[in-house]
Amino acid sequence: MLLGFGRGARGRPAGGVGWAVYPDLVRLVSLLPSATEIVYALGLGEELVGVTFECDEPPAARAEKAVVVAGRDTSGMTPAEIDDYVRTQLAAGADLYTLRAEALAALAPDLILTQDLCRVCALPTGHVEDALEYLGCRADVLSLDPHSLDEVLDSILAIGHRVGVPDRAAGLVGELRARLARVAAAVAGLGTPRVAVVEWVDPPFTAGHWIPDLISAAGGLPVAARPGAPSVATTWAAIADAGPDHVVVAPCGYHLPGAIDQARSVARQLPGLPVWAIDADGIVVRPGPRLVDGVEAIASIVHPDAAPAGPIKMVHRVA
Repeated sequence: MLLGFGRGARGRPAGGVGWAVYPDLVRLVSLLPSATEIVYALGLGEELVGVTFECDEPPAARAEKAVVVAGRDTSGMTPAEIDDYVRTQLAAGADLYTLRAEALAALAPDLILTQDLCRVCALPTGHVEDALEYLGCRADVLSLDPHSLDEVLDSILAIGHRVGVPDRAAGLVGELRARLARVAAAVAGLGTPRVAVVEWVDPPFTAGHWIPDLISAAGGLPVAARPGAPSVATTWAAIADAGPDHVVVAPCGYHLPGAIDQARSVARQLPGLPVWAIDADGIVVRPGPRLVDGVEAIASIVHPDAAPAGPIKMVHRVA
């Protein structure tokens, strides 16, 4: 199922059937950065009352809203150290994130946006619902779990429907699809260069879920990839054997400066291949509206003479 709507009977059914749709002011809490971006893109920033420590786009989200989810600061750790920490925590059944449950309940939210797609990316829905039940907090929970680019766009429509702004959401998605169509028209008939996206560098991980769709939409052919499925650990030899014409380094959790640092190590592992760094958190790994920026950026890499100009300062060639 692409969009789960929570467990139990916490919803406020309209007419006694189904889930609530809020026609008036609604208090929103976002427990993942991509949902925060969607909320602001829909013009609902005033309705947002709570976020996570990772919600940095727009910057006002983390600065002005209550932070209800905390986590370990990994900024001083290497990719290998982060990978080891994540694996150790998950193997022990420990959480990577801390829900400030009482602070969440104090916000009295009507709707909480969360996910079940990846335990490494955010709190799963069940943790949130268990906390709400324990605290007696009545809030709807909308789980956003897209596996493809189309499903990411559908999640925007789902949020718009649930908060009573379906026309606004449809307009936003229409604009995003129009931009995708412009890229497709620009690169049509130009061939499909083979593109490998590296989601993590130590150990290397394939590109999964919606990321291969970004490559296809940009006029490339995704290789060493798992469309619609989670990314998995691989080897540099396997990536090289896939025969990429371009390697794009998009490490989850990093913006462009961090991606550039890691792309330099990738260039040493894959000598002779064009290696690019991209703002992963900005335009690739978070399933929100800016994925279309990611398509435009990748198109500017694989079809530089034909594609619309990509976002400024979002990509950098390393090798």
